[in-house]
Amino acid sequence: MPRASSPSASRRSTRWRTLALGLLAGAIVVALAGGAWVRALWHPYKGYAEPERFVDVPRGAGVSTIADTLARAGIVRDRWSFRVAARLAGAERRLKAGEYRFDRPQSAVEVVARLARGDVFLRQLTFPEGLTIAEMARTFEEQGFGTAETFVAAARSVHLVRDLDPVAVDLEGYLFPDTYGLPRSATATDLVDQMVRRFKAVWQKVAAAGPAAGSRSVREIVTLASLVEEETAHPDERAIVAGVYANRLRIGMGLQCDPTVIYALRRAGRYTGNLTRADLAFDSPYNTYRYAGLPPGPIASPGRSSIEAALAPAKVSYLYFVSRNDGSHVFSTTLAEHANHVRRHQVEYFRRGRAQRR
Repeated sequence: MPRASSPSASRRSTRWRTLALGLLAGAIVVALAGGAWVRALWHPYKGYAEPERFVDVPRGAGVSTIADTLARAGIVRDRWSFRVAARLAGAERRLKAGEYRFDRPQSAVEVVARLARGDVFLRQLTFPEGLTIAEMARTFEEQGFGTAETFVAAARSVHLVRDLDPVAVDLEGYLFPDTYGLPRSATATDLVDQMVRRFKAVWQKVAAAGPAAGSRSVREIVTLASLVEEETAHPDERAIVAGVYANRLRIGMGLQCDPTVIYALRRAGRYTGNLTRADLAFDSPYNTYRYAGLPPGPIASPGRSSIEAALAPAKVSYLYFVSRNDGSHVFSTTLAEHANHVRRHQVEYFRRGRAQRR
């Protein structure tokens, strides 16, 4: 006959079954919790309905504040997933302030990586070389950054260049042409401040690497550079153009620079887009056909290579140059040579053009 099990054996068997069931249930809970954390940390999430959402992370904010901000904005599933992701990445003290743009589902891990990189949202604004303050102001407005009036007003902040140019009446010539990344909240004042800082950084590098300016002030160098910038777009010609002007300045000969006349006419609201012979007699201190020497100040914002050319003009004998009508110029030492080049590249060129149009 089979032996009957003892009560104690039955109780031990029950305890083992209960323990096994408890362990199984615990394992299931852990697995489910682990799955939830996997979803929270690595699965993309988008908790906002609009196509994009901007979130501003203030300077000095801690990881807890940032986590709350992102969770409320629907960028991460909850504050804890972001904090755990930041802890796992060792990024709790490396999260960068700024405005961030979110336009697709992203995991908490991806969001942490973006903030750790400082992948802030910036709008690009490009100013090519040779623009005036007025032209930059129009670009600023046309690109939707603000009104032209606010830019012009900000460009009167001459205290920004007092250390370089004590007599500046505006920032003409000192707003460095470049591409700038701006947050949506940036003002014209913010941009102008950044452009002046960029100019100073370039000036310091160029001045340190090149020859001394001699007796010329920073304002005179930048003014000469602006003339060079407006006269030629060919990098290999800039130092030669600067050399021609340096020669004329040395002997007291008028610079006779067309862009200075155009600048004077624009300041007076009289430029029609076509420079005439009568315009060359327009009375303005900027008109280098009427007044010898450099104009009172820069007529545009020169780029780095034009500043370098103004600091180190080519040692040439030329006193004249004329356009070939293809962006390049031909240079002459004597007035007779110059007259021949003018006849060939200007008079005959335009005569042929008129004949072809008939």
